[in-house]
Amino acid sequence: MKNVSLVLSGGGARGVAHIGVIEELEKRGFNIHSIAGTSMGALVGGIYAAGKLSEFKKWLLNLDKIDVFKLMDFTLLNKGFIKGDKVFNELNEFIPDVKIQDLNINYQAIATDLTNRKEVVFTKGDLLKAIRASVSIPNILTPVKRGKSILVDGGVINNLPINHAIRKNKDILVAVNVNANIPLPENEKKKEKIEEKESFYKDLLKKFNNGLSKLFPNDKKIPLGYFDIMNDSLEIMRDELVKFSLEIYPPDILIETPRDMCRMFDFYKAKELIEVGQKATIKSLDDNKN
Repeated sequence: MKNVSLVLSGGGARGVAHIGVIEELEKRGFNIHSIAGTSMGALVGGIYAAGKLSEFKKWLLNLDKIDVFKLMDFTLLNKGFIKGDKVFNELNEFIPDVKIQDLNINYQAIATDLTNRKEVVFTKGDLLKAIRASVSIPNILTPVKRGKSILVDGGVINNLPINHAIRKNKDILVAVNVNANIPLPENEKKKEKIEEKESFYKDLLKKFNNGLSKLFPNDKKIPLGYFDIMNDSLEIMRDELVKFSLEIYPPDILIETPRDMCRMFDFYKAKELIEVGQKATIKSLDDNKN
């Protein structure tokens, strides 16, 4: 059995593909002995390390568009328009109250400290609190306060934390980037064409904008494109940092899934996303044999 040190990127709902990656690695007989993750990579990796991936997968597969929207607890009082309490209350139902240092797998979650302008790596302490800090997408999910520090998504600094992978002698370093600038598979392109023209992500933001208009009727309506521009700008920056990371710390196996497979909040596409992760893993592992 080959040992794997696994590195999982952030990427919003795209990160659901990490489930398919992990399942395929296990199916092939690999032993995942360590995980370093950012944002959704920290979430999926942490849940796996806690031994609750099957429960998390089942929960995701039962979500539809309405369920996802109900989990969005909008707020105008904090530095983000979603508090995230509802989601983490749900996760708390099946993720045990566990400390990172007590997990059977070496685990590290990456966040960004805005106050001190540096990276924060969680290697001990409460697992869910570490995950909550790592997934705090700037201006979307409210940040986490820790002492005098304000913690946000680790992807601001390090969206593919290969440099934090914990290695064993003769293990295999596997990095998973769910934001790759690669084309969608042909079958996925067909699905996109028959779906509604507006994604659930945009519909959600429309509802939020309508709420703002009712609260502030005298103010100009915030254009829907504001959030898209903000998100696209952040992703461009992340892409460049990921390229830099891959050049300095090339993994033994790189698994990539296309960024266009979904939008940030499309968690209702869990089945398709898991399949994309599985297929990408099969391809990368088979290519690596040659």
